[in-house]
Amino acid sequence: MTALPLALPAQRIDANKLAKRLRRQVGQAIADYNMIEDGDRVMVCLSGGKDSYTLLDVLRQLQAKAPVRFELVAVHLDQKQPGYDPDVLPNYLRGIGQSFEILEQDTYSVVQRVIPEGKTMCGLCSRLRRGALYTHAERAGFTKIALGHHRDDMVETLFLNMFYHSRLKSMPPKLLSDDGKHVLIRPLAYCKEVDIAEYAEQKAFPIMPCNLCGSQETLQRKAIKAMLHDWERKTPGRIENVFRAMTSIAPSQLADRELFDFAALGARSPDPPPSMTDWLLGDGVDAAGS
Repeated sequence: MTALPLALPAQRIDANKLAKRLRRQVGQAIADYNMIEDGDRVMVCLSGGKDSYTLLDVLRQLQAKAPVRFELVAVHLDQKQPGYDPDVLPNYLRGIGQSFEILEQDTYSVVQRVIPEGKTMCGLCSRLRRGALYTHAERAGFTKIALGHHRDDMVETLFLNMFYHSRLKSMPPKLLSDDGKHVLIRPLAYCKEVDIAEYAEQKAFPIMPCNLCGSQETLQRKAIKAMLHDWERKTPGRIENVFRAMTSIAPSQLADRELFDFAALGARSPDPPPSMTDWLLGDGVDAAGS
């Protein structure tokens, strides 16, 4: 009988722990939000960055032992950016035996023509990319669209919307598109960016940098990232607490009249309450009730 080694090298143990943690977190997110069902045909949006590579890799691992049967197809959009190597992704995907599709749409020229020099291109580029992927998803019959956004993306977006748009809004783990045609899922919703970055490095994914907008992160998001990084450095676990707060919302403890009927709360009269105009300019009764 062959003797088993007493222990694996520390680095290997850490790698195994990290992979197991990511699988557990992705599996938990899928279960919590019913992201993938039996018979689903899932379009995994593969940008060539660390997040989407990790998403595809973990989903493939879960697919092998999942309680339901589903299909995974990696879909990448070639946006005709300068310096783009069209062989990187196909070579990688063929090497792991993953079915894939490469779409081509020259969004680069459109963005260059429309956006003034020196302005960030991310917003328009993102909209064009989303439109191309949605169109393909509908045409190819995909039932789910899997995106690589993670926990940190969701927390950053929460603060971006609060600080710059006065809205308490983020990225939900599961979303129905505005036209009602597509279900978007974010299986990495429970995963930390630092874990994803470490995992991508360990797996040596062939990362494809974005020469158009990847280096043009908006000043607002940079400020939010710096704020959250400082918080986490001073108070470890704060980002996780913010994310957990996003999953435990009490509408009656906020102030949105569309989510909670504050006007009817404790009302003693069935009549409609006075309006703001009534309060400020109306002919209210005097103190004697006359």
